[in-house]
Amino acid sequence: MATWEDVRQIALALPETSERSSRDLPQWRVKDTLFVWERPLRRSDRDALGEDAPAGPILGARVEHLAAKEALLADDADVFFTTPHFDGYPAILVRLDPITVDDLDEVIVEAWLASAPKRIAKAYLDELP
Repeated sequence: MATWEDVRQIALALPETSERSSRDLPQWRVKDTLFVWERPLRRSDRDALGEDAPAGPILGARVEHLAAKEALLADDADVFFTTPHFDGYPAILVRLDPITVDDLDEVIVEAWLASAPKRIAKAYLDELP
């Protein structure tokens, strides 16, 4: 089970990342671009999801493109989901309770890579072992 502190540590370990608050909810940005954020369900989300609406903490995360979003949705429906609000938008919703910290790390790094300026992302990838 992952926590908001895990999200914070992973996100802030990435280059050029900052934490901000919007509507009293944390969000993490690379330079000025949002890449992961706390995203509780709204009434319209709950209405659309019905009985399938999850409880617990939810992370919003950018993905590289819609095909990546669809792959995550098909990969693990217990962790990844979406709502009509995100239709056509390259972002996924992530339940923190069932995701492992290792998988969370992968989601956050991929969100960062999808959002970071190309030169910063390249420098980060070039320094990986």
